[in-house]
This record gives sequence, C-alpha cells and structure tokens, in this order.
Amino acid sequence: MRTFRQLRHFWILLGTTIVLACTSNAIAQAHYKIIDLGINKSSDNFSMVMGLNNQGWAENMDGFVNPPEASTSTTIARGRAVISIYGINIDLGTLGGPDGNSWNNYNGINDRGEAVGMSETADPDPNGEDICAFGSHLTCVPFLWRDGHMSALPTLGGNNGEAGAINNRGEVVGFAENGAVDSTCAAGKTNNRIQLPVLWEKGEANALPTVGGDVDGFALGINDRGQVVGDTGSCAGANHAVLWENRTAHALASLGSWAVAQSLNERGQIAGYAGNPSGAFSAVLWRNGADGAVTNLGILPGDSATFATGINNKGQVVGSGFDSHGNWANGFIWQDGVMTDINTRISADSNLFIIAASNINERGQISGMATVEVGPHAGNLHAILLIPVEGRIGTSMADFVHAHPHSTFPPNACSQHVQRFGRLRFER
Repeated sequence: MRTFRQLRHFWILLGTTIVLACTSNAIAQAHYKIIDLGINKSSDNFSMVMGLNNQGWAENMDGFVNPPEASTSTTIARGRAVISIYGINIDLGTLGGPDGNSWNNYNGINDRGEAVGMSETADPDPNGEDICAFGSHLTCVPFLWRDGHMSALPTLGGNNGEAGAINNRGEVVGFAENGAVDSTCAAGKTNNRIQLPVLWEKGEANALPTVGGDVDGFALGINDRGQVVGDTGSCAGANHAVLWENRTAHALASLGSWAVAQSLNERGQIAGYAGNPSGAFSAVLWRNGADGAVTNLGILPGDSATFATGINNKGQVVGSGFDSHGNWANGFIWQDGVMTDINTRISADSNLFIIAASNINERGQISGMATVEVGPHAGNLHAILLIPVEGRIGTSMADFVHAHPHSTFPPNACSQHVQRFGRLRFER
C-alpha cells in the first residue's frame, strides 16, 4: 500500500504538469492527442475506460471477448477492473480468488483514486443468479477499492449488488438486492430479485426511493453536492430517469418513453439518454434537473442511436453512437449545440478508431474505447485517453476510415456491455 501511495502522489504531480498547459480554454480546442492505454494482459483483446477522474486516471474494464468473431452472441469470457495511470495499469483484483472476475460501471473513480465496481466472490449464488454476467453464477457484490485493497460493500439483505459511482467525499451509489423475488420478472428469468437504488455512506447501505410505482432502480452518478442520478423501472429495464436530492426522488422529463440519467456535473446538469415512442433512443441533457425540460442532443449522420455518459462543469457532453445493428459506431462530443464525431479531431496516424467516449473531465480530457485499425492487433478493442492539443492534425481518423473501411470487431461485443450495464430497454 505504501508503494501505491507513493506512485499516486507522483502521478498526481506529473499528470498536473502535463495537462495544465493545455486546459485553460479546453472548450475552444478542437483537436486531441490520443493515448493508447492498451490492454492489461497480453492474452486479453478488450479494454474500455469507464471511469475518469480529474487527474486523468482511468478505471478500465479489461477482458477477453469470446470467438468466433462471426457470432451474433459474442460474450465477454473474463474481465478485471483496472486503474490505468497514463498507461501504468493496476489490476484491482477480485473478491473471488486470483482467477475471479471484477467489473465496473461509468463514474467509478474519484480524484483520490478510490474506485468502485462489482466483483464475483467464490460462492455460488444460492438462487442461481448471474449478476456479474460472466456465466459463472457466482455471487456478485459491490466493492470499494482504496489504497490497494478491495472490500465488499453491504447489500440490502439480498445476495448481489453493483457499485456504480463514487464522489470525492467517498459516497458511493449503485444498486443492491433486498432478497425478495421481483414480481415484474417473467417466469424463468435468471436474475429475478428486486434491485433497489442505493447510497452507501460510511459503509452503510441506504435504499433510495423509486418513482411511479417502479419496483427496481439503479443509481448511476453522484456529484460532490450529494445529488444522485439514475433510473427506476422494472425487470425489463428503465422507465424513468431520476434525480435524488436529500434522498427524495424526482422523475425527470422524457421524450415520451423511457429514460436514463447517467451522469451529472457540479452545476446539477445531467446527461443521459431517452427513448421515444417509435423505439429509437438518443443522447439527452437535462440543464435544470427536475425543474426543466429535456434537450435531445441528436444523432450523428449514419448512426441509428446515441447515448451520453459523461458531462463536465463546462457543459461538454460525451457519449457514443450506435449503428443499425446495435454495435457502437463512434464516440462523440457535444458542446454549444453541436454534436461532433471525435474521430474528426484525432490524427489518422493514431491507428485507433474511437467507437465509444465514456467520460470528460474538467481538463477536457476524454476517455473511451477504440478499435485497432491495422497491424497484428487489428480488431482488438483498446482503452484510450484523449488530451486536448493546439494545432492542426492533417488527415483525421474519420477521413482515413472513409477511404479505408476500418477493422470490424466482434458483433455485439459492445452492445452486450450496454445490455449489462447501460440500463437500456433490455431484459436483464
């Protein structure tokens, strides 16, 4: 632990030195330097940044995507939650032994380097559930990782749960089971217990209320003011985007169907995504919380859907676009009313095509995932960090891909992640 603390202090100083010079007017900068955070294990082929703090530290999901690539039901066979400090990777481990799995959601790391997520234990789930979704049917518990040590957070009396986000005060949100059977689940559903939104304070689990008669919920983001966002719904997925203030639930405006509030900034602006009655969904912004209307951020040309997962205090929003097959197609940044494919802002020399943008911090750094275009690792999915830079980039990655169709990645490898942790309208 002492070694980790020393490393942490060193990288805080170095990270600050690297980025301060290029962040004073981040909102006006148009281009980015891309850092390939790689993959933690040489035997893995998948890595994506989920959480990102203001030091530029990333919390990644690293794992192995099962072949064959032609399958329409590609699964993630194994995975670990990893903290990446400008390319130095720290495996957070598991609560289930050296071969166990751990995973994480968006917003899972704070500026102190504390991280949250979910981990398998060594114990089979007594009800046969598979909440961590690795096919092991082991109990899946929320975890807090601090100073090199992973510890389980309590549930609400049930067996399973997930921690989704942590703020700089050490408050954690997510969901936990209370042990009761969920009456909204269809017969034969594997994961059929009630999942309630939770706020963990000083290690104690506190259930948050749902809205509109909803049975289930998931708290997905929390700011340093203690405001919490997420969704409530049923076994089939989200119904309402929700803002919790002082443990009181407020339903947010929708586009006429379901909605999810994914992330919020210190000004109380909320980013997420919402469905419309036709069945499509798009990234949205709630500028004034529960008191305001919802703004549809739109969809990039050629995409079928978008969702937003990150927002900073400047009001810059990032997220991902989806193609007509439900696979992630590109990462975007939205600011001043305009949505832009981030691939138009990076050089083609990077050899990485950005298919997902997860978070944006106060320095304007953006995290996400990209496909390797050419070479021996073509098609692999790598975690990436983008740093704003000045100057021209020449040919962009978007221009390169238009001229040279980029490598395909395993079908539905990314939509499977959304189904697990994105709280879209999928049965769990």
